[in-house]
Amino acid sequence: MRSQTIRFVLVLAVLSLVGISVAQVYWVRKAFNQEQDHFHREVSIALNQVAHEFYTLSRVSPPSINPIRQLDGNYYVVMVNSPIDANLLDNLLKKSFSARDINTDFEYGIYNCDTECMVFDEYVSSGVGPVLDQMNNLPIWNESNYYFGVYFPNKEGYMLNRMGIWTFTTLVMLLVILFFGYAIFVILKQKRLSEIQKDFINNMTHEFKTPIATIEVASDVLQQPNIINEPERLLNYATIINKENKRLQNQVERVLQMASLENDAIKLNKLEVSIHDIIVEAVKPLVSSLPAEAISLDLQASADKVLGDKLHLANVIHNLLDNAIKYSPAPNIIIRSKNLSNKIQFSIVDNGIGIAKEQIKYVFDKFYRVSTGNRHDVKGFGIGLSYVKLIIVEHGGKIDLESTIGKGSTFIITLDNEE
Repeated sequence: MRSQTIRFVLVLAVLSLVGISVAQVYWVRKAFNQEQDHFHREVSIALNQVAHEFYTLSRVSPPSINPIRQLDGNYYVVMVNSPIDANLLDNLLKKSFSARDINTDFEYGIYNCDTECMVFDEYVSSGVGPVLDQMNNLPIWNESNYYFGVYFPNKEGYMLNRMGIWTFTTLVMLLVILFFGYAIFVILKQKRLSEIQKDFINNMTHEFKTPIATIEVASDVLQQPNIINEPERLLNYATIINKENKRLQNQVERVLQMASLENDAIKLNKLEVSIHDIIVEAVKPLVSSLPAEAISLDLQASADKVLGDKLHLANVIHNLLDNAIKYSPAPNIIIRSKNLSNKIQFSIVDNGIGIAKEQIKYVFDKFYRVSTGNRHDVKGFGIGLSYVKLIIVEHGGKIDLESTIGKGSTFIITLDNEE
């Protein structure tokens, strides 16, 4: 699938989810408001019935205005114009709320206009859910009359509980969004892996094509009848074939080595080895082909013995040095070592082209190659640093990378010291 198609599908999917989410929020809020209106209406009816019971029992005329006031979202007061019996109020409230199917905790208090204070306060639990904290003092209404107040501490929870289907659909939608987010992550990851695989195939084709073409040309020359009469030319082309054949073998070996290492087919032969000796041996072959100042050693670690596989550790250093040379127009490489507690840390510092910050987290991925403007200007499959990290991890160590574009890179390796 093309990148443009993937982006188009993702944009449509994101817009669809945003639209569904907005619609869900809108309908949930609307349903909550309707439930709130329903609750207020049912409570008002129930409290109105209680108030008229008191008017009837106390033979007091009901007020000309609505005796019920909602002071805030959870608190109601009811004027009764006569002293209130607490037991009677308790029974009437429970009976009226039960008749209107209002099954939630409530707290009520009785106001005495003679003493101008709440003279009674009681919490009534519905038996559903935990008992909430009781309000210490119900608010006093600025009205010089007998009244009682009713407070619903769990009003919002009660309404949300009645909105079960909306809660369920919201949870389902959240699961869909999470699944969609995970699907996007997988798609983008697969897309990136596909691009890396494509780059690897292109790189491998290029790397194999050159020696194969060279071998083909040399073979054609060797097939000429008169070549046998030119021994120097014959030896020259035979040498070319042998050199390019070894080059092909090395490339194939690197790929097979990486695959077999990940499949645990290669077992490390761990012995006590000296990191300094391995570094010196890795540098020796490079001295003859580079200027004297190209590579310098600053080996200050007093204890450099580690338990490791000498061959693979040598390959690690060789890979890092090879990269430092390839990506440095005029190599000036410093290899340092030092001790950290019971560890040895060595670093390879170059003055190369550097790596962008956004690419640093990918450089150790298999087949990943940092773009340098020309895909094939630097040869390789993109498996060297992946191999390096695998070997270091197998040795129980870690590798870090610090890099700045145009200033160079520093690879820092830390291993457990045996001394």
